[in-house]
Amino acid sequence: MTVGADVWDRLVAGGAARRFRPGDVLLPQGAPPTHVLALVGGRVKVRLTLPDGEVLLLAVRGPGEVLGEISVLGGDDRSATVIAIDPCDTRVLPADRFRAVVRETGAEAEFLRRALRRLREGEEWRAETAALPAAKRVVRALLRLTVPGDGELDVGLNQTEIGQAVGLSRGVVAAELARLRELGVVTTARRRIVITDPDGLRVLAGWGRLTVGNRTIAPPDPRQGGE
Repeated sequence: MTVGADVWDRLVAGGAARRFRPGDVLLPQGAPPTHVLALVGGRVKVRLTLPDGEVLLLAVRGPGEVLGEISVLGGDDRSATVIAIDPCDTRVLPADRFRAVVRETGAEAEFLRRALRRLREGEEWRAETAALPAAKRVVRALLRLTVPGDGELDVGLNQTEIGQAVGLSRGVVAAELARLRELGVVTTARRRIVITDPDGLRVLAGWGRLTVGNRTIAPPDPRQGGE
């Protein structure tokens, strides 16, 4: 849960239930801020379309997230599109009711901190995309974009979408996933990526060393490789 329990309980209790199927648009970019969604179950991806048509994948959100609150509190149109990855269970609150809950619970500072934290995360990610080689970009994207849940860690994104998150072509992402598959830290199938060794993947993100069989593999050298 990304907001306080009192706020979350109020949002869930006061919202109308609405379900979305995989691929459904929950919030479209450019739409007016008429409501917020409390994501009770399922995962969503947040996607930005630039004026030239380029698509950027910004984030993946899971249960306990409030969606669309920044535009409602700021009075601006939706800045990105939110799309269901899984079947999603939500609670819909009209903008005025959401603002009343925030005001009555004194949660203004809490939502401001959330917005600032996401801004810092975005800045850090953009800096990495500009500076790191392809290998580390893909590894860190897999870790950032995977929402923990029951059972296996299914990333829920395809190779094109991973590329959209880190500024790489689908071909480069496919090559890096093949390398990770050989190391035994992920498995892949059609439109599916599963993390089988999260600790090993964190090592490859740049911390420590990973032993596979009788081989010791160092993290990718930031001075080599990548686009």
